[in-house]
Amino acid sequence: MRMLKKLKVSKNLSFFLVAFFFYFATSSFSAYSETISFYASSMTGKAGSNNTATVLSGNAYIKTSSIEIYADKIELFGDDYKNIRAEGNIKGKNYETNMEFSSEKMEYNRETKVVSLSGNVSLTDVDNDVKVKSQLLNYNQQTDIAIIQMQITLTQKENTCTGSYAIYYKNEQILELSGNAQVMQKEDTFRAQHITFNMETQEITLDGNVQGKVVDSKESDSSEVKGD
Repeated sequence: MRMLKKLKVSKNLSFFLVAFFFYFATSSFSAYSETISFYASSMTGKAGSNNTATVLSGNAYIKTSSIEIYADKIELFGDDYKNIRAEGNIKGKNYETNMEFSSEKMEYNRETKVVSLSGNVSLTDVDNDVKVKSQLLNYNQQTDIAIIQMQITLTQKENTCTGSYAIYYKNEQILELSGNAQVMQKEDTFRAQHITFNMETQEITLDGNVQGKVVDSKESDSSEVKGD
């Protein structure tokens, strides 16, 4: 019969004892070993061959070599605690990509380095001054590509981009936008079924049911653009 260990820790227990538990669990057996530091009001957990899990509750915080997370509740589970799940008032930062984020729910895999955010998502690419708001967002830290869905608003410089589905290529600074796609540049507006926006060169490519409005600020005049 397999032995199953249950662990319950209150906030009065020494932090160093708890930190040692996590260091041993993640560094002794993991191929991608790293130290995990954390704090919370309380912690419960269990350790076994196939169902290792730990839950941090109340002002929970966790930090790995690449990411830090604040939330109401954080759960670590899976082999070598490779999976992190958080919920409630989530705020965090990815140090490798220099991105800040917030949401209501979150999942992160320390092995694949893929993060999934849902519920009032906010993401800031600090290096490029790009800010994203949506309801769903998946970011692959290894490819630096984000898939963004539902009620999207992305701002960069004097540009505001909206739509229902988007792919953001961080390294190339390219945004592919679809689903009532729209890009506003100051007073100019561009709409299409699909928009590709190069945020570095400010070049916009429109495809499908193209519409637009361009304002000549010098003469205070405007003209509309329409196409198939």
